[in-house]
Amino acid sequence: MQSRRKLRFRLIWSFALFGFGLSALFALASLDIRSRVEDQLITTSLQDEVDHLNAQVVEHPERAPSFNIIKAYSWSDRTIYRAPLPWQSLDTGVHDMYEAGPDGRQHHYKLAVRRKDGVISFLQYDVSRDELGKQQLIISVIGAVFIFGLLSLALGLWLSRKVLKPVTELARRLRDFRKNGKVEPLAPLFANDEVGELAMALDAYADRLTAMVERDREFNSDVSHELRTPLAVIASTTELLQGSPDLTDKLRERLKRIERASRQATELIEALLLLSRAERRGPTRGETTEVAKVAADVIESQRPQMRDKPLTIDLVERGTISVNAPASVLSVALTNLIGNAIKYTLEGSVRVEIGNGRIEVIDTGPGIKPEDAERLFQRGVRGEGAGGSGAGLGLAIVRRLCELYGWDVSMRPRSDANGAIAAIVFE
Repeated sequence: MQSRRKLRFRLIWSFALFGFGLSALFALASLDIRSRVEDQLITTSLQDEVDHLNAQVVEHPERAPSFNIIKAYSWSDRTIYRAPLPWQSLDTGVHDMYEAGPDGRQHHYKLAVRRKDGVISFLQYDVSRDELGKQQLIISVIGAVFIFGLLSLALGLWLSRKVLKPVTELARRLRDFRKNGKVEPLAPLFANDEVGELAMALDAYADRLTAMVERDREFNSDVSHELRTPLAVIASTTELLQGSPDLTDKLRERLKRIERASRQATELIEALLLLSRAERRGPTRGETTEVAKVAADVIESQRPQMRDKPLTIDLVERGTISVNAPASVLSVALTNLIGNAIKYTLEGSVRVEIGNGRIEVIDTGPGIKPEDAERLFQRGVRGEGAGGSGAGLGLAIVRRLCELYGWDVSMRPRSDANGAIAAIVFE
C-alpha cells in the first residue's frame, strides 16, 4: 500500500522543488549565455584588433604597437619562420590554442591571425586568466540557487499555512461535531470560496443524512410496535391453548411448533432492530449469555425440520462459554447455521461442538467448494445443495451480527469426509 503524504507536505515540497529547479535552470542558462557572449565578444575584438595591427604594420613597418593584455606579433612572408611552429600554418581568423606556460601549467589562449599584403599579424589573448573569475561566478550562482531554494521552501511553508488554514479549520469543526454529537451549519463560518462551497455541500449532505436517520429511527419504532404486538398475541394465545385439558397429543405438538416459530420470529425481530440501532450507536453490552443453553434451545426448535430424514443432531460441550451479548443475537446466528446444516444434510449427522472459545456446526451434507465459502456470507448469494436454495439473506445477517460484536464467523469444507463446518469464534 502506497504511503499517502499530507497535502501540506506536498505543497511545501512542490514550491521548494519548483524554486530550486527554476533557479538552477536560470543559473545554467546565465552561465551558458555569459560564456557564449564572452567568447563572441573576444573573438570579434581580436579580429578587429588584428586587422588594425596588420594595417599599422603595413603602413609603418618600422614601428610595432604594444599591448598590455594582448601580445602582438608581425612577420612578413619571408620571416614567418620566426613565428612559433604551430602558428605558421594558421589561416586568417581567431583560433583556440592550448600550450604550457612559464609556470608549467596548460594555458588556454585565443590567437587572432591576419594575412594581408605580405604581412602576417598575430594577436595572442590569454583566456586562462578569466578562469578564476568564471569559477567565482559559478560559486556565486550555486550559492544563489541554494538561497532561492531556501526562500522557496520558506514561501511554501507560509503559503501552506495560509492556503490550508480554512481546510484545517473545516476539518477541526467536523471533528468537534463528531465528539459533541451535534451538527451545526458550516457554510456561514467560511468565506464564499472553494472551501465555502465544500462547507455548503457538507451541510446539504448532513441534512440528507439526518433526515434518513430520522426516517430509519421512526421506521424501526413502527416496525417494533407493529410486529411485536401480533407476535405477543400469538405467544399468549398459544400458551393458553396448551393449558387446555382436552388437547390431543397431535394438537399439543402443533401448538409447540407455533410457539417455537413465534419465539424465533420475536428473536429475529429483536436482533434486526438491535442490529439497526447498534450500527448507528455501537453494540449494546451488559447481558451475559451462555452459549450452550442457547445452542440447546436452537437445536430443539430446529428438530421439526428433520421430518423423516435419517439424521441425528448432537450437542457436544467441551467447555463453558459465556458471551457479553443478548441471547436473541446469538440465537439468530445459531438458528441460521444449524438450520442450514439440517436443511442441506439429507442423511448422517449434524454435530454442534462448544469449546476453546468457539462453537462449530459440523454436518455430513454435500459440502461446499473452498472458493465459495466466503461468497456465502454475501447478501443475496445462495448456496447449491439440497432443494436448490441456500441461506440468501440469512448468512449475510449472521456476518453483520458477528462483526458488530467482534466475533469471527466462517465456513469451510470438511477435510475428513463430505460436509461443511460453520464456526463462530468468540475470542
